[in-house]
Amino acid sequence: MVVLGACAAWPLITAAARDGRPEGMLLAVLAVAAGYAAGRIGGALLPVAAPCAGALAGIALTAWVPHLAPGPQITAPLGHAGATTAMVILSAGAACCAAWAASVPAVRSAMRLVAAGIAVTAAVLGSVTGCVAGAAVLAGSLAAGRVRRRGAALAGLGLAVAGAAGLTWAVAGHAVPEGFAASLEGRLTPHRVALWHDALDLARTHAGLGVGPGRFGELSTASLASPLSDGKPHSAPLQLAAEQGVVGILLLAAAFGWLLYALWRSPRPTPLVLTAALALTALAAVATVGNALSFTAVAVGTGFLAGLATSRPFTLDTARRTGEVRGGAVR
Repeated sequence: MVVLGACAAWPLITAAARDGRPEGMLLAVLAVAAGYAAGRIGGALLPVAAPCAGALAGIALTAWVPHLAPGPQITAPLGHAGATTAMVILSAGAACCAAWAASVPAVRSAMRLVAAGIAVTAAVLGSVTGCVAGAAVLAGSLAAGRVRRRGAALAGLGLAVAGAAGLTWAVAGHAVPEGFAASLEGRLTPHRVALWHDALDLARTHAGLGVGPGRFGELSTASLASPLSDGKPHSAPLQLAAEQGVVGILLLAAAFGWLLYALWRSPRPTPLVLTAALALTALAAVATVGNALSFTAVAVGTGFLAGLATSRPFTLDTARRTGEVRGGAVR
């Protein structure tokens, strides 16, 4: 609550100082908090059904809501492919979590088939990246069953996210070899890289308070030059650095660090925890090179999956209390 409160308070402070618009950030924080609460409640009451319902709702939303599916009307200049990939990752992660929460082998196999179907659906929708990401989440979930110590695995996932953010920062600051930079620019589009350059320049110039929430589009040369730009740098770390300064980056790191700590302390089985952590790590990597977190559905889904993985099912408490009562009767 302290981290979420700070994430909501700091945009208000920077907006007051820089005449910004904090509504988008406040909506994102509210969406994550609401999703997390729903995940904790659903995971406690319905450990298998809740993640299964979340997975089906996520992929259905991706398929039938136009602004979450790739298409000619939204592909220029950057498109919303990142949001589609993010929803596929979250949906596949929820289905795999439902598989690990199930105790019946047939149900577990069915949930994994659902996860595979989500990856296939992404391919049908035209999202190759989403298909690959969904398949990777399923494969990682299967591999998580062989891991016994979650701490080292969670630390490794945290380092992977830090590496992705660092690479994005290096590209924005022209700190990578020219050949590698050209290769990345070809995949990411020159416009996106230009937005990153502008974001890093603004972050360096306004390191304290940033330029204010929602003001990147007004000050970015690359954004102003494109009539179809959405006014975002398409990188969550760079956007927070440009609009909210150093404190914004520290709050983002604190939120992700708290998530890893909560997963480490979670009472859920280690394979389930690592499955959720893998999906959230993949989502974080997507957010470093896109604007996936700008979509409310993605923010809600992120909180929901985190809540599922950190919930305490009532069946665990009931079994523990029953064991205590029997032990007391024996004594």
